[in-house]
Amino acid sequence: MNSSTNKFENYLKKIINSEKLEHFIPSIIEQFTILHLDKNQYLVEKGKVCNYFCYLEEGVLQHSIDIQGEEKTTYLALENTATAALKSFKHNLLSRKNIKAICISILWVIDLKKFHDLMTNNSGFRRFYHNLIENQIFLIDDYRINLLTLSPEERYKELLKNNPNLLQKIPLHYLASFLGISSRHMSRIRKK
Repeated sequence: MNSSTNKFENYLKKIINSEKLEHFIPSIIEQFTILHLDKNQYLVEKGKVCNYFCYLEEGVLQHSIDIQGEEKTTYLALENTATAALKSFKHNLLSRKNIKAICISILWVIDLKKFHDLMTNNSGFRRFYHNLIENQIFLIDDYRINLLTLSPEERYKELLKNNPNLLQKIPLHYLASFLGISSRHMSRIRKK
């Protein structure tokens, strides 16, 4: 087993969080394949169907929408997380957002047929997916509350506290957009 597989396996163990279900992990991993994305290459573009659910082993994926010609970052998928344009992927719908690599990225991907097979036949994967979605709901809830209750400075400090390596990996304008502030305001906050 290589270090790449070990990272994915450890992630699955962490999310499944059940020793009784860990024996399902090898059969989960064998359904995924590795996909390399170059910088600015899309996992999915708005108006196309998202073909993959993925685990992001290395890199950063930017979820974005276009509002009156301006790109707005809605989410940043970081290393050791799972992501997709989930509604598009699960229901074969055209995606309402773009997901692109903002640096060279390595993903473990699964198509919809294999995803459904795992959901039907693998209780470890069902547990993984349930726990993953629940954790994502918690994160989205916290993000929305922070957006409404914290000042831009406080949101920036919170981001740095929870993800201190982001400034080395993600260009400033993506972080500013994700935090809901202008790049100029972000520069002023960083100077403080």
